[in-house]
Formats: sequence, C-alpha cells, structure tokens
Amino acid sequence: MNHLAPMKISDPGQFGRVGLAIGGESAEREVSLNGGRAVGESLKRQGVDFSVFDGTTSLFDAIRQGSIDRVFNLVHGPGGEDGSLQGALQLMKVPVTGSGLAASALTMDKVRSKWIWERNGIATPPFVHFGRDEERYSRVVEKFGLPLFVKPTSLGSSIGVTRVSQASALSSAVELARCYGDSVIIEAEIVGAEYFAGVIDGNALPLIRVETPNEFYDYAAKYESDETRYFCPCGLDADAESKLQELSLKAFEVLGASGWGRVDFLLDAAGTPWFLEANTTPGMTDHSLVPQAAAAMGVGFDELVWRILETSL
Repeated sequence: MNHLAPMKISDPGQFGRVGLAIGGESAEREVSLNGGRAVGESLKRQGVDFSVFDGTTSLFDAIRQGSIDRVFNLVHGPGGEDGSLQGALQLMKVPVTGSGLAASALTMDKVRSKWIWERNGIATPPFVHFGRDEERYSRVVEKFGLPLFVKPTSLGSSIGVTRVSQASALSSAVELARCYGDSVIIEAEIVGAEYFAGVIDGNALPLIRVETPNEFYDYAAKYESDETRYFCPCGLDADAESKLQELSLKAFEVLGASGWGRVDFLLDAAGTPWFLEANTTPGMTDHSLVPQAAAAMGVGFDELVWRILETSL
C-alpha cells in the first residue's frame, strides 16, 4: 500500500491549460483559498500552464471561450465538492481532478454515505438524521445517551459541528448545524483515537493519528492551533495499519470515489474502526493531512500536486 506507481506523464505541456478552481461561496471558502495558494505556487514551480478561478462563473466563461483544457478542483463543500461542478464539467466535456458527479454528491451526504457503509459491513457510529421542520431530535438522548455529536449533513472541516455533553445544549447545537443546511445528523459518540487515511490513485497513504487538547478535532484544531499533534507513523504495528488501509480504501471506493481523497475513522479500545466520512476534495493547506501522509512516504508537495492533476487524465 505504501508504493505508488510511476507518474503517468513527465511533460507539463500534456496537461494543456489548467483551470485551478478555488474559493467558492461555501463556509469552507477560507480553507480552499489557503490550499489554492499552495497548489498554485506548486503548479508554477513545475511549469504547468494554469489560471486561477475564484468560484465557477469565471471558470465556465473561460471554458466556453476554449481557453481551459482541464480543471484542478480545490473548491470545498457545496458548489465544488458535491457533484454540481463535476456534472457541469462533464456536460462541457472538460476533465476534472478527483471523483465524478455521483461519487462527489454521495460522499458529500453523510447520511447516504453511512447507509452504504452499513450495507457493506463497514462500521459507522450509530446515528439519526432530521430535516428542517423535524423537532423529534430530543429523543436522541434517550436512544444514544450523552455525549452526542451534532453535524450538518453536507459540510466538511468540522464547521457547524458540536459535541453535546448536556441535554440542555442539544437544541442550540441543532440550530447551529441548521445554519449550514436543512438536514442535520446526530451521532452517538465513539470513544477512540482518530485516524485519517489519504487516498491517491487507488492507493491508501500511511495513516495519520491526531491528538488535540480540544474537545474534538474541530475547525480550530484543524487549521489554527499549533497544539494539535500529528503522528505519522501512526503508532500501530505494520499488519494492523495495512488492514486499516485496505478497509479505508474499501470505504472510499464503495462510495464510487476515485482519484484522490481522504477517509476519516475512529479506532476504539477493542480495535474496531468506526468510519465517519469520506472526502473527495481534502484540504491542501500547511496543516492538511493528505500532504503530511504523502510526505511520510517520500512524496513531496509538488509531486503530490502533480499526481492529483494526473487524476484528471
């Protein structure tokens, strides 16, 4: 699992003119902009002909004018990671990095992702979900006990996520999650270490284990804190890590995802992995996990960017 195939091409001219899509209008905009700067600098260093587009309107205009041959997508969340951009580019016959329309839409929806994992024997924390007008969520405390996690169904970067340890705080947590979409997911807490498996071109990267002094691996721990600790090697023995890499790759691919991405899971005291979500356009900032995992196996940031761009071929 820790050996990548040789890169497919060596001439940056073979990529043609690349449109680097960043930003957008989702709550993950700043994460995208930060990663986009790093990716843009890498493309420039490697001689790739590219233009940067904040959001999709100007990108589509450039495509209609015939000046873009492929897209490096780094727009996170709705509008970039949910299949809408992929579907539009499919109609325009323009290749894009990462997963296609269906897989992008599916992985963005935590509820449906978890349903598919359950049907395929992949453990995921017990959960219920509620629409905008449903107020039955107070019964979840009776069902799962406390603590609970309340999350928007279709958003990443831990935005809008709350760990609820008191029943009186559940209502405000639900309202916060509903600021980011109509559907809310409430999960039972699984106690265990948090692991992350990057995926590139059908290969699982070395696992990363994360420790944070925060209540959980929230937005601040991911992008702002210098106290978050990243362990790669993750501390597991080689056989255990290899099996978890294989299962992570299965969890990724059973959703139809391809190209590159990341899968997040918890490992409980009994050694059971509980899968949380799959990401088809992970972060590429200096705190991001996929670049860290790639570096652990000798793949530098520039090579990683090149390999991600190759997923559009």
